[in-house]
Amino acid sequence: MTLQEQIKKDLMQAMKAKDEVKKNTLRIVMGEFARAETKALSDDDVVKVLKKLAKSERETMERSGQAGDSPYIEILESYLPKMASDDALRQWIADNIDFSAYKNKMQAMKDIMGHFGSAADGSRVKDILQNL
Repeated sequence: MTLQEQIKKDLMQAMKAKDEVKKNTLRIVMGEFARAETKALSDDDVVKVLKKLAKSERETMERSGQAGDSPYIEILESYLPKMASDDALRQWIADNIDFSAYKNKMQAMKDIMGHFGSAADGSRVKDILQNL
């Protein structure tokens, strides 16, 4: 079952259970899916949509001065893959990246993100590279 199918199934369950927060959140997600060029999205595309929505919500909360996570963000993140820890990122970089092959260490981002994919946040990878 793809991630998109799972979200659609969970929306139906939330509607039956009368879980308004989850229902409304998943309806927003499904609306974003409808805006995509294709009907069936890959799991990577679904993850991108979920990350975009979570980031947008965090930015909105920061601007309004609210602190902490909202149930909306928690629901979105429940569908995201487990993120690689900073230690795991540093270890993989140390074991697999030869910085002498790059003009500057930021050029290694492509290889690092290619390996970790959606399990690594680009801004965290960038911070780690800048601190090496």
